[in-house]
Amino acid sequence: MSTQTVTRAIESDFEPKLIYLKLVDVSLIPLWAPVFADKVERAHETTFHVTKGGDEFDMELFANESTLTVDYLREMANGKRGGAYIRVMPKPLGGSVVVMTVPVGPNTTSAQVATVLQQELEALIKLL
Repeated sequence: MSTQTVTRAIESDFEPKLIYLKLVDVSLIPLWAPVFADKVERAHETTFHVTKGGDEFDMELFANESTLTVDYLREMANGKRGGAYIRVMPKPLGGSVVVMTVPVGPNTTSAQVATVLQQELEALIKLL
């Protein structure tokens, strides 16, 4: 069975709520995930229009502050919905762990996706 997703985590000294607030500010996505988006604009309350190179697509934001979960979902191949599933968890002595799972696209390998995902997580933490 081929790998369909890649999951990576990063630890941080920042409190979970601060990371959550950065994740729900989708205008920041191009700063920490430039491979995904060049520009993100609000279309409706939880729907956003994303531009990447010559591609444009809509993305939905599903966020839950009480569980510190943030999902960016879009229409994928074969009519499936998918995207980035992000969980922010507190560390026992302060700080947080951010875990993100993303799909492996049809023209990429899991190793390529893992490299980009790790870079994105590091860039997110640096943004704070």
